[in-house]
Amino acid sequence: MIKRPLIATRRCLPKAVDWTVRIASLLLAAPLSKNIRRADVRVADRDPGYVAGKGFSSVHYVHRALIVFTVLAVAAFQPAAGQSFIIKNLGALPGGNYSNALGINERDQVVGYSIAASGNTYATLFENGVVTNLGALPGGNFSSAAAVNNRAQVVGGSSTARGNDHAFLFEHGVMTDLGTLPGGNSSSAAAVNERGQVVGNSSDLRGYVHAALFENGVVTDLGTLPGGNESGALGINNRGQVVGYSSTASGNAHAFLYEHGVMTDLGTLSGVGLSHAQAINDRGQVVGVSSTANGFVHAFLYENGVMTDLGTLPGRSNSSAFGINNRGQIVGESDIGNNSYSPHAFLFEHGMMTDLGTLPGDNFSEAVGITERGQIAGNSTSSAILWTREK
Repeated sequence: MIKRPLIATRRCLPKAVDWTVRIASLLLAAPLSKNIRRADVRVADRDPGYVAGKGFSSVHYVHRALIVFTVLAVAAFQPAAGQSFIIKNLGALPGGNYSNALGINERDQVVGYSIAASGNTYATLFENGVVTNLGALPGGNFSSAAAVNNRAQVVGGSSTARGNDHAFLFEHGVMTDLGTLPGGNSSSAAAVNERGQVVGNSSDLRGYVHAALFENGVVTDLGTLPGGNESGALGINNRGQVVGYSSTASGNAHAFLYEHGVMTDLGTLSGVGLSHAQAINDRGQVVGVSSTANGFVHAFLYENGVMTDLGTLPGRSNSSAFGINNRGQIVGESDIGNNSYSPHAFLFEHGMMTDLGTLPGDNFSEAVGITERGQIAGNSTSSAILWTREK
């Protein structure tokens, strides 16, 4: 059984929330650790209440090493650098000073998490200027929302009364526990399509974590790539195609596409190393992040059997793609690749990667999802934000 950390991730949640790393061997320690959005990390040294073996195992959203020490005093609306976009600060739960966006739907409902006045972190809905606490599963004291579909069904992970962490579905004001694989004690949801199919991952009877489909009260194990023993699902489209990562016989994590009961290895940009698939649109286009021949990690687009390197923003070494809409517009972040981690959000369209800028006075931004109308959800150092294209 794999118990060691396998991939550090791009983001580390605030102290109230952290996750257990269960993915694939760490080949690119410095660059990769900052460019995998939805790997699965519970950062013990950031949570004094962390207990080994418990917590949000195998979830997908890990916030960067927290660098916020004060609340940024910035205007709610600011223009994005070099773009015809307006950046809106989506705020935080009352009494809190930190929020993070992880998903957006076509109704411009944004979900993620925020620190409440109590100091606990809860799944959060941002809508029309209102920040709503979605609570936690009965007996739980922290949660995070990962995705929302156009039916306003929200999915994510929450602690439970027993101290384990379970995937949830929130709709009509009620948070429902989606359970685990038989014999498992933890699970998390990463994405939901318009049919209400939910994907994420779950521990199993042996303690491994596998990609899982939650549907009609049944949790289905999607397995792993040949030779692998752990996996996680990160995205699903309306055709039921699932993407994510799996360990392989070589010990490296590779991006996968799962359809018709078969998990296919999407490979890597360099032919070696590792990759993660983060999202898939209804055209079957897949985006994510992969190691490259020069030792960095780059955002990729996979379609028609070909993985294409999307490059980086000018002067930067690393990039990662987190979202894609049905128009093929891709969003993510690009980083310098050194110890002063300060990524900028990007929009990739028409073969070009454009810097979306940051809130004034900030040096951090990332884009996590994009709607068909081009609304982009993302984050600054301490706040969930929304980019809206100027008319």
